[in-house]
Amino acid sequence: MEAKDNQINYIEFKAKDLQEIKRFYKDSFEWTFVDYGETYIAFSDSGLEGGFEKTENEIINGALVVLYHHDLESIKRKIVEVGGEITQDVFSFPGGRRFHFKDPSGNELAVWSER
Repeated sequence: MEAKDNQINYIEFKAKDLQEIKRFYKDSFEWTFVDYGETYIAFSDSGLEGGFEKTENEIINGALVVLYHHDLESIKRKIVEVGGEITQDVFSFPGGRRFHFKDPSGNELAVWSER
C-alpha cells in the first residue's frame, strides 16, 4: 500500500517482552513479524502495519499512531503553527525519519517519511 500524506500509516505499541508479545499476537490473530534487533519488531497481516518497541518503563498508554507525510519539515512547521507541540524532534530509524508531537488535547502522535 502506498503511503499518502496526512493519513494514518502505522501504529506502534510498547511491550515488556517482545518474544511473548509476538507469540500472543501470532497465536491469537495469526499476525506475522519481522525482527529489527533486540528492541523492535514490526507486524503485518493485522489490517494496519505496525510494531512493538521494547520498554522497561511502566506502560500507561502503549499505542503511538504514526501518520505519513513526504515533507517532514513542512508538516512539522504546520503542526506548530496550529497549536501542536513537538515532543521529539526529527530522528532517523531504519527505513526513514520521524518526529513526535502532541495535539492540543495532549495526545502524542508521530509523523514519518522515507526521506
